[in-house]
Amino acid sequence: MSVNLEGQLVVAISSRALFDFEEENRVYEEGLRHSQAPGVKPDAAYMQLQLERLDVPAKPGVAFSLIKKLLAFNEAPSSLEETLSPERLPQRVEVVILSRNDPVSGMRVFRSAQHYGLDIKRATFNRGEAPWRYLKPLHANLFLSAHLSDVRAALQAGVPAAQVYPQSAQASLAHPHEVRIAFDGDAVLFSDEAERVFQAQGLQAFQQHERDKAAQPLLAGPFKPLLEALHRLQHVGTSRMRVRTALVTARSAPAHERAIRTLMDWNVEVDEAMFLGGLAKGEFLREFEPDFFFDDQTGHVNAAAAHVPAGHVASGVANGST
Repeated sequence: MSVNLEGQLVVAISSRALFDFEEENRVYEEGLRHSQAPGVKPDAAYMQLQLERLDVPAKPGVAFSLIKKLLAFNEAPSSLEETLSPERLPQRVEVVILSRNDPVSGMRVFRSAQHYGLDIKRATFNRGEAPWRYLKPLHANLFLSAHLSDVRAALQAGVPAAQVYPQSAQASLAHPHEVRIAFDGDAVLFSDEAERVFQAQGLQAFQQHERDKAAQPLLAGPFKPLLEALHRLQHVGTSRMRVRTALVTARSAPAHERAIRTLMDWNVEVDEAMFLGGLAKGEFLREFEPDFFFDDQTGHVNAAAAHVPAGHVASGVANGST
């Protein structure tokens, strides 16, 4: 009998986004630097290290909290635990590992997931090859990777994707029953139409442009499908887990109205909206305490990463997209 993931929120994630493999990755990079020597396999030392650490669970990575909380939507309420078998539990979220790791190193990835109780059953291990091409058959709603080239390719294929910053701060433990996700607006949730005006003509022209078009919804940005999927998950809910979303944007009045009206036109809600008018986002995000924050500008991502898990959405005019 064939299996499909229809109706589920599908998150594809690289092993470095889920776990802290930075030390191992340095061994891999060192192998690449010496790979020109005759008979030297660039990943030999890396594979051996991962094999030696097979029974050592990897530490949580930058997106670990996000994944663990999303998977909790598949758990039955405590009152039903004794009456429902695992086969009958509603599967609302599917997490699939898409990794440049080799299959041998993949064993440690799976063992680490099992150690933390992460119900992850599916993966592709591609030994240095780009795994993003498997996003299409997965119908993925999100792809998280440490490789910028894979993220760019995924975005071009129409999949919401972000480059994780492995050195980001870990997510707060203050909200164990809420998945908290924060989004930038332009070039992330919305198209980069208004951002292009700002880049070309400045703030005053941007504000006038948005005032004139306040009643005209913005076109969708690359992360609209993810926000819609989270909105559906939010309304399903469980007694164990909820979704809380925030729009965190450099917009301010009067440009706020078009953003709000766009969300209303999409029939999608966010729980919080921060119109910061150019103020640094990092400290506001520190107070919101998201499990992940998505922004298209590296400056904002770097500032946010000092406080919260953050990722770069490499789309829009700020990233050279035409």
